[in-house]
Amino acid sequence: MIGQVEVGDQASVDEFRRGDQCFLTGVALAAQQNRPRRLQLARQFFRFAKSHKMILVDPTSGLSAKAPKSFIGKTLTLDQQRRLFQRWTTDPAVHPHEALLGILALLHGASSSEVRHLRLDAIDRPGRTIRLGQRPRPVPLDPVSWTTIQRCVAHRENQRTSNPHLMVTKGTKAGRNPASVAYVSHVLDPAGISPRTLRSTRLIDLVNAMDAKLVAAAFGMNPEGVMIYLADRVDSDRMPETMA
Repeated sequence: MIGQVEVGDQASVDEFRRGDQCFLTGVALAAQQNRPRRLQLARQFFRFAKSHKMILVDPTSGLSAKAPKSFIGKTLTLDQQRRLFQRWTTDPAVHPHEALLGILALLHGASSSEVRHLRLDAIDRPGRTIRLGQRPRPVPLDPVSWTTIQRCVAHRENQRTSNPHLMVTKGTKAGRNPASVAYVSHVLDPAGISPRTLRSTRLIDLVNAMDAKLVAAAFGMNPEGVMIYLADRVDSDRMPETMA
């Protein structure tokens, strides 16, 4: 581009080249940067180029930084899920809190907040259900999840605490507060996974196998919050011809 334009002074050429290099670097790192930031870099580059009469039209003038919301987080493969499931159900060395958060997030899409606020009075022993967060109905538990709950109950009883929560730590056993956010955020560190990744994996499986509105109702979520898990996952043969 520079060879095709007449530029009066060498300083402007050098500045343009530096801008060109910065812009191309920004494009190369597109996967690591968000859309608004990339558009901002492009606008700066083309605004400079136009002001120095190197281009006639700014191609970014009609572009918007807004992009459709979609899920961009991490998810787990089936093999990864199987390995974690085996760890939390067969390894007696795993801490009960790790197994509790891991299994509830992996199988029931529980958030770390739902687990840390889970109380003993939210556990229905005869019905083998639990009440999680703002979910409108009790969550029925499979045998594995129920066993995990019972193991955590036994661990709590050994602490001899009157704290009403299921997940009790050394710092909370003398009071009535739930485990701290900091504690729960590191419970799964030994497994090398985060609660958000487990929950996202479960939500994506459910939303793409069932009606998204039903999933939202079951989880007590806003329907719009669930729809992001459908974005970029529409079958190509279901796309309108005008968009194909």
